[in-house]
Amino acid sequence: MKRLLISLAVLMAAAPAQAQNAGQIARVRGGASCSGCNLFQAELSGLQARGLNLSRARLRQADLSLVVMNRTRFDNADLRDVEAYGGVFSGSNFSGANLTNASFVGTYLDGANFSGATLSGANFAGASLRGARGLTQSRLNQACGDEATQLPSGLTIPRC
Repeated sequence: MKRLLISLAVLMAAAPAQAQNAGQIARVRGGASCSGCNLFQAELSGLQARGLNLSRARLRQADLSLVVMNRTRFDNADLRDVEAYGGVFSGSNFSGANLTNASFVGTYLDGANFSGATLSGANFAGASLRGARGLTQSRLNQACGDEATQLPSGLTIPRC
């Protein structure tokens, strides 16, 4: 039994990381919601879709550059290392999402919800976060921005 457990552990350790799901990526590119989907490294740049449900989705290292995804649910999603340059996410829900090292340079995030989101290393240079909810000074202290970053009244962000 011990040898079987050791063999199983070795096989699991050697297994490749969970790759993206091409079918799920195609669904989202077509404008469909995909809660809990594996969109790892998805190429979604330029997508125009409103009100999608991508909660709990794995979007790590995805390209969301120049997207228009207003009122999209990203709650509890994995958005680590996402590139979202110039995207529009007005009224979107990022509550509980992991945005570690994500790049939101020049994005429009007015009215977005960031309650409980992880912002460690996130870059909001030139982003508009006016009217964003759930932002706290302690969370913003883990992210960075620049003189063009627009924040809700009373909040500041370290410079990148």
